[in-house]
Order: sequence, then structure tokens, then C-alpha cells
Amino acid sequence: MSATIYDVAREAGVSMATVSRVLNETAVVKDETKKRVLDAIAKLSYRPNAVARGLASKRTKTIGVIVPDVSAAFMAELVRGIEDVARMYHYHIILCNSDGLLAREVDLIGTMWEKQVDGIIFMSPALLTEHVNTFEEAQIPIVLCRTDDPEGRIPSVNIDNSGASIDAVRYLHKKGRNKIAFLGSIHHEGTLTSERRRGYVAEMENRKLTPIFIDTAREEYQDALLAVRTHVTMEPIDAILAANDEMAIAAIHAILDEKKSVPKDIAVVGFDNTKLSMMARPELTTIAQPMYDYGAVAMRFMTKLLLDEPISTFRVVLPHQILEHASSADV
Repeated sequence: MSATIYDVAREAGVSMATVSRVLNETAVVKDETKKRVLDAIAKLSYRPNAVARGLASKRTKTIGVIVPDVSAAFMAELVRGIEDVARMYHYHIILCNSDGLLAREVDLIGTMWEKQVDGIIFMSPALLTEHVNTFEEAQIPIVLCRTDDPEGRIPSVNIDNSGASIDAVRYLHKKGRNKIAFLGSIHHEGTLTSERRRGYVAEMENRKLTPIFIDTAREEYQDALLAVRTHVTMEPIDAILAANDEMAIAAIHAILDEKKSVPKDIAVVGFDNTKLSMMARPELTTIAQPMYDYGAVAMRFMTKLLLDEPISTFRVVLPHQILEHASSADV
């Protein structure tokens, strides 16, 4: 049979309450006593029951992490940031993939609540009323990661996506590009893409340039490839700002398929600075985001909520920068 907290207490010669204090770090325990408890735990191979501990301490030391696509190129670095900080504060994470589907996201929030996680780090293409209502029902700490709450009700970690697109348009225009197209979906509001599109439109109009849209049903390689191939045969453009790196690489391939040159004929700028950007030829100019910091800052935000530490702002905005490579360099 598995060892119990009673067995550990008996082996260490202490009370079960003392064992609980050591496990949950809820009170100061003398170093000598703590060592006896830890030695007993190791000797008996005792593994605390997280739910049972949660019933007593109202904490399970677990954080739920809900992401749209765990296979996305940037996700490994972001999750690593979450996990590294979680480990520093003695938390474990439960990672779930939602496919960006509202019904699955709502279901996962409920599942996390049933598992008594201490908090949820949530990432979604958009924050909807259904999400907010479910968060309120769950009544546990929530931190948004790469997802904004326009009303500022929920703590969030993001970059200024609109500002990043403004910078990209300025960058391309200073290189003499006047017919700059935006590659991405134009159908959904309240998403990362819509924020990036909003900044693009604002700066194009600010510079008295006409916005050009290359619409895609899905923001994936194949859809972008077909959309760009069709567009470059119908309307002259000299630059493309893509809503993500995957679509930017599709744009490069589509331009080359049409016997045009990158960047001589059409410059291309991506978004996210994923590893894919380094694999493209010509190498892709992209807007870099601190992927590891997204996760690390979101998890640190969560620990502040859980430990009742002072929080100066509910919205953390991380820096971005344009990394210039051959796809937009001067020729």
C-alpha cells in the first residue's frame, strides 16, 4: 500500500500537522525537523495527494494553462517560460490544447475548476463574453497571455500589436514601398490579427497610402499561398505585411512561383519571429516578440495574484522590435 501522511509523521516522529506545514510551506518549521520530515518522505516514497492537500489548504499548487495550439512554432518557448517560473514558486502546470474553439475553451475552464487548479493562464484568438462569464463562474485567478481584455477587467500580458504594425508600415514606407498589402483574415474582430490590421490601416491612412488587403479564410500556409498567388496577378503591390510568419513564408513562395523577386519586386515582413523565419530563403524580416517572457511574466503575474502581492497594473505590455533580414533588405 502507498504511504500516507500518517506514516510519514510516525517515521519522522512529528505530528501530521507538521508534515502538512512542510509540504505546503504554510508556516516556519525548524531546519532539523524539516529535514526529518523530508528524509521520511524520501524513505517511504510518499507522494502527497494534490486534491486532498487542496481540501485542507485550499491550494493544489497547480496552474492550468489553456492554449489554442500546442504545436504552434512559438509555443514551446512560451510554455517553457511558464514552467520555469512555476517551478521557482513550487507550482506544477496542466497544459491543455483548445484548438481555439469556444466550446472547447469553455469546457476546459470548467474542467480546470473541477480539478481545483489554483489559477488559469489563458490564451485564445479572442476574448469573448462567454469566456468572461465562465471565468466569473469559476471564481479563480485568471491571467490572459497574448490575449487582451479591452475593458481591463482581467490581468493580461501582451505586446502592442497595433503599434507593432504601425512600426512595420513606417519601416517599409521609409524603404520606398508605397503599395503595402496586409495579409490575414479581415472577418474577425477582437483578435490579434484584427489589432495588427488596425495598426496597419491607421498608419497607411496617416501616410496617405491606400490600404490593400489580401484576405485568407484561415491564417495558415496553404490559404495564404493561394491568396497571394491570386493577388499578385491582379493588383500591383511592392510589399506585404503578414499577420504571422507562416503566412509570410507562404507569401515569399507565392511571389517566387509567379516569377517575381523578393525583396526587389515585393518585400515581405512577418510577425512573431518564430524559428520558421530563419528557415526561409530569403531569410524573413519579422516582428520579434519575447516569447519566453510572455510565459514567464504571465506566471509571475499569477503568483502575485495567489500570494496577494501588490500589483501596479492589470495590463503588462512587453517590447517588440523589427528584425531585418533579406526578405525586405535594400537591394
